[in-house]
Amino acid sequence: MTIQLKVPTIACEACANTITNAIHNEYSQANVNVDVANKIVTVETEASEDSIKQAIEAAGHTVEK
Repeated sequence: MTIQLKVPTIACEACANTITNAIHNEYSQANVNVDVANKIVTVETEASEDSIKQAIEAAGHTVEK
């Protein structure tokens, strides 16, 4: 399943790395792509959208509702 989320708190590549690592810590098989310019996180995973949102929020970022 592909999950696409708007994360307005992404400011740079370091933010992208933090988010990617947070998702991989929970779901090591997930394929994560962070578009820094457009502040979009795309995740290919079997995990639920809510669990991916929680991982991003736990890393200190905000997911747009």
